[in-house]
Amino acid sequence: MNADDVTPTITAEDEVVSICSDLIRIDTTNTGDTTTSAGERAAAEYVAAKLAEVGLEATIYESERGRASVVARYEGADPSRPALLLHGHLDVVPSDPSEWTVHPLSGEIRDGYIWGRGAVDMKDFDAMLLAVVRQWKREGRVPPRDLVLMFLADEEAAGTYGAHHLVDEHPEVFEGVTEAVGEVGGFSVSLSNDVRLYMIETAEKGLDWLRLTVAARPGHGSMIHDDNAVTMLCEAVARLGRHKFPVELTPTVRAFLTEVGDVLDMEIDMDDPSDAIAKLGPISRIIGATVRHTANPTRLNAGYKENVIPGKAEAVIDCRPLPGRSEDFLRQLREVIGPDIAIDHIHQQPGLETTFDGPLVDAMAESLRYFDSGARPVPYMLSGGTDGKAFARLGIRCFGFAPLRLPADLDFSALFHGIDERVPVDGLRFGVRVMDRFLSQS
Repeated sequence: MNADDVTPTITAEDEVVSICSDLIRIDTTNTGDTTTSAGERAAAEYVAAKLAEVGLEATIYESERGRASVVARYEGADPSRPALLLHGHLDVVPSDPSEWTVHPLSGEIRDGYIWGRGAVDMKDFDAMLLAVVRQWKREGRVPPRDLVLMFLADEEAAGTYGAHHLVDEHPEVFEGVTEAVGEVGGFSVSLSNDVRLYMIETAEKGLDWLRLTVAARPGHGSMIHDDNAVTMLCEAVARLGRHKFPVELTPTVRAFLTEVGDVLDMEIDMDDPSDAIAKLGPISRIIGATVRHTANPTRLNAGYKENVIPGKAEAVIDCRPLPGRSEDFLRQLREVIGPDIAIDHIHQQPGLETTFDGPLVDAMAESLRYFDSGARPVPYMLSGGTDGKAFARLGIRCFGFAPLRLPADLDFSALFHGIDERVPVDGLRFGVRVMDRFLSQS
């Protein structure tokens, strides 16, 4: 046999880079409005084709025209065991090419990174899942238990057309699922040359987008008005925007800070952990937001003419209450803004929190340590949210575990929804190795 006739072996580590670049080049921009969003259909068809090539049958579910999610079930060796859900989303937030070093839809490989919108949020994990299961199918490998693969629409706008649609309209696809693994966890934070925390998400804050409305008497802009709706609203919004809610540590955050204190050999003041959090570098932006409720004004709307004092003024507030404490958060918010402002919920989803234990967590930790002797897996709370909020409605235990070993000097948290979003090629290949081992033991 001539050596040229031998078909080269394709590995997941080889494929993950090209798949990630391919996915980035497919525009799945989600503006929050279906009429102006690119939709996920093209990416869903790409994913379904990649799965079909290796014999995995996938179904595309379209909640609205172009808003598409992909579901496939990889049957495991032991059908009596509960199934494991592996999920990623296909949509991305908008980007302005004029702000970027490279075009955000280029998927360009440069300086050891894959660049583009979605590189870390979260087409990198989509690519990891595709690469690993494709290699397993080519090799005839069977997972220990059923794996339910989901590549979802609309996560960046709270999942109405994606995860929540599947939960509400197609609950049968979750048959037997008790645990789920998705985004924003498993990445490294270097505390020294020898120690890297690997942040495994076991909790995430709630989501509560609120509309604050002030109604008052309209009038002519040239006259004196003591009950100007714009003034009253702006005063309340300014108070809220500057307000610091009190520190409240959930079990996950307390466990995380205890681990940090052990690694840094410092005693952490659990009543005010700000000094310890500051030592974590850029990731402190996420961690600092998990020790208290947050409420950030994002939109204002009032008036229709320059010389008319409007009878109504509105503001939108992005609120992230701690899990299990939404009612107390609303009480505190009311105290800050005062009694004369109407509060309406635009979108509300509760936070999540689970414990850092069990065979699945053990498999995550072992897989990280196997490929990185300096790995220290720790639980943490995500300051934002994921599609896990939808799956938790079915009683599914949710984790964030999309493993990446990152350069010590990379400001990873700034890349989420930021300009020049990029993922290290070596980190992506590391993630494939870890996911392969993790899934084989899950």
